[in-house]
Amino acid sequence: MSVKDKIPTKPKIIVCFTGMPGAGKSTAAKATEEMGFEILTMGDGVREETFRRGLPLNDENVGLVMLDLRKKNGEGAVAKLILSKIESSENRLIAIDGVRNLEEVETFKKVGLVKILAIHAPQEIRYKFLTRRGRQDAPTSKDLSKIRDDREISVGVAKVIALADEIISNSSISIEDLREETRKIVGRWVTEVEE
Repeated sequence: MSVKDKIPTKPKIIVCFTGMPGAGKSTAAKATEEMGFEILTMGDGVREETFRRGLPLNDENVGLVMLDLRKKNGEGAVAKLILSKIESSENRLIAIDGVRNLEEVETFKKVGLVKILAIHAPQEIRYKFLTRRGRQDAPTSKDLSKIRDDREISVGVAKVIALADEIISNSSISIEDLREETRKIVGRWVTEVEE
């Protein structure tokens, strides 16, 4: 055993961003990049799997693949899709965009110290955010947006929001205010871990 092997390594700090669809999770997570965080997106894992299965990338297919993964591989299945990326990353600071259930949080706790930051916004505001961002899987009507909300609640996102370490309300603040508040909270968490 070398001297290097005896030196304890600092744990990864994993900040899980959660919230209902369109609440501003991705904007908040992206604000941590300038702090040195590597961002991994839960939805990207599901979209990659949807594409791999040869299905068109729309909200319905992505949602069905997400549910199928969880049915076959357990509630932490989507987290397991990106776990190897966390483990192999040389970066200690990891931001996970789009955590939807407590089993995913528990999966991440196996490889680092986990904090949860929830972003909240009312349904009407979230629908506007979703339609403006222009992704292929964006809902095309308020009814489809509600179906998406119900699906997210069914997989456990409400529990993660309820147990978040901090919550930011994104109902009447600017994008820069959201970013600034995110950096303030996450910066405090990093400082606490480093001390």
